[in-house]
Amino acid sequence: MADPSTYRPGPGEIPDSPGVYRFRDEHRRVIYVGKAKSLRQRLANYFQDLASLHPRTRTMVTTAASVEWTVVNTEVEALQLEYSWIKEYDPRFNVKYRDDKSYPYLAVTMNEEFPRVQVMRGQKKKGVRYFGPYGQAWAIRETVDLMLRAFPVRTCSAGVFKRSAQIGRPCLLGYIGKCAAPCVGRIGPEEHRELAEEFCDFMAGHTGSHLRRLERAMGEAAEEMEYEKAARLRDDIDALKRAMEKSAVVLTDATDADLVAVAEDELEAAVQIFHVRGGRVRGQRGWVTDKVEDVGTAGLVEHALQQLYGEERGDAVPKEVLVPALPEPVEPIAQWLSERRGSQVGLRIPRRGDKRALMETVHRNAEQALVLHKTKRASDLTTRSRALEEIADALELDSAPLRIECFDISHLQGDDVVASMVVFEDGLARKSEYRRFQVKSFTGQDDVRAMHEVISRRFRRYLQEKQKTGEWDAESGADAPGDEARGEVSGEVSGEVGGEARDEDGRPRKFAYPPQLVVVDGGRPQVAAAQAALDELGVDDVAVCGLAKRLEEVWLPGEGDPVVLPRSSEGLYLLQRVRDEAHRFAIRYQRGKRGKRIRSTPLDAVPGLGETRKKALLKHFGSVKKLRAAGVEEIAEVPGVGRKTAEAVAAALAGAAPAAPAVNTATGEIVEGE
Repeated sequence: MADPSTYRPGPGEIPDSPGVYRFRDEHRRVIYVGKAKSLRQRLANYFQDLASLHPRTRTMVTTAASVEWTVVNTEVEALQLEYSWIKEYDPRFNVKYRDDKSYPYLAVTMNEEFPRVQVMRGQKKKGVRYFGPYGQAWAIRETVDLMLRAFPVRTCSAGVFKRSAQIGRPCLLGYIGKCAAPCVGRIGPEEHRELAEEFCDFMAGHTGSHLRRLERAMGEAAEEMEYEKAARLRDDIDALKRAMEKSAVVLTDATDADLVAVAEDELEAAVQIFHVRGGRVRGQRGWVTDKVEDVGTAGLVEHALQQLYGEERGDAVPKEVLVPALPEPVEPIAQWLSERRGSQVGLRIPRRGDKRALMETVHRNAEQALVLHKTKRASDLTTRSRALEEIADALELDSAPLRIECFDISHLQGDDVVASMVVFEDGLARKSEYRRFQVKSFTGQDDVRAMHEVISRRFRRYLQEKQKTGEWDAESGADAPGDEARGEVSGEVSGEVGGEARDEDGRPRKFAYPPQLVVVDGGRPQVAAAQAALDELGVDDVAVCGLAKRLEEVWLPGEGDPVVLPRSSEGLYLLQRVRDEAHRFAIRYQRGKRGKRIRSTPLDAVPGLGETRKKALLKHFGSVKKLRAAGVEEIAEVPGVGRKTAEAVAAALAGAAPAAPAVNTATGEIVEGE
């Protein structure tokens, strides 16, 4: 591991001007490329104390062995140079989007003497007009088949074209009127090129003028009693309208825009793009990336725009690009897009109306793409095996942890303290073994104490069952009065008999065999509490670690420094999934208990009093007890509560029997569990 101070530039060496910088490793390979409005200010951020750097940045600067930079005149030039170098060097620490599939395009080879319409994939070629991308190749072929009636452009391969020219007979499409047959001289090169340009113009969204032209020609043919020609033009118009119906209108103002949405977590991000032309969705594509550099949503959007339009010119760049977050600063990227199009390009966040609704649809697609990517990644046996091996190596375990249990604590500012236990076996969730706990021995925001209690109860129960020889325990699934231990099957809470979870045959559910690894949601204090609980019970064959949310560091008992797994590590990815599932399960249980408590408030009896004003009243007075003791004038002082409502509240509370506070006595707010 290199020390950044060994290659830090001297004072005054770095210019205070726009530019692009490159970090190289000891083998002179470029590992990171970045741009800056001020090279001096940006590079100074990399040479701070290592402890203050983000883990990803820290890994990059300790891997690098040198840094160099190139000065440019403007931020737009820096943006272009950064894109070029990223494509040239493929740096390992830069965000690199990878297509989740190879998307087909409808291509028109305008670089040939007789342009050809075809389906094309892969890298784009110069002189070829592209439309799409499309989800499936058959969708392109259906569209082309409908449009060839009105625009009989050549679709045959070079071999078929040459053979037809040699024998003097066109192919089948030439005989049925779906090709102008330039191979046999029915149409000249200039006329055929004009036909191809009209095809491209129609595909670019300029549909109205072509339809009006055909309708005028059909009317003229009918007036001149050329009924066969009029019928043929009528069929051409119908074919074009059917082709237009293949994509529904989503924006009524015939907008040309690209919508970019991002769904992300700590390790990965999915980007989805909808291409809208003439108000219709003409194509869709998606990318997935590992977040190997410290980058937020705005940075991901900037990288996506670079990749999306880095090779595009002219009409391929739309008039408007809608994004979920604007790059900072936004002016260089907007100017860069405008230069590539040759006219002004609007880059903005949609706030309302149809564009906002469509952006939400694109975002849902991005979320589904990320979930699908994670599902495929998690279901792969080889990947799961590698993840377990990486965890075993990082934690120095004797063997791969085939069974992992993860615990999380959740509460509402110290009230309703609950905990969850989720189980992963062979890298997959085993929901039938999930458990949930109520912590009633104390109240307050003491996650460490709660973690100690929950771990103690889980393994005390295991030791009790270990003493039995195949007999089912008739006692409660928890080991103290008022405690709960319940199971979850297929994501739903299992049926309960007498306050405890039961199997299908009515027998109480048991804690299964012990795990090889216990994961706690938290850092050093939570890990120490879990290890202390195991030590007190004499359990010495179970490893413990904790995963801290802020920096995704893995903590081990008794260690002063965390274990930092690579961001691309399958082992870290598995630990994250386990931790996130425990958090989800705990939050779900806590919200259920919270909802039952909130619904019992006497304020529910006040007619016309909604949730917003209930929260405002409880937040103002702190509890139902204090609210009951308040007078009408005091209640009316709460913002949003009029005198009539205050009188109704006072009357309702006066008629209700005194009870324990139904909501949080501190704020009365519904908040996320911790």
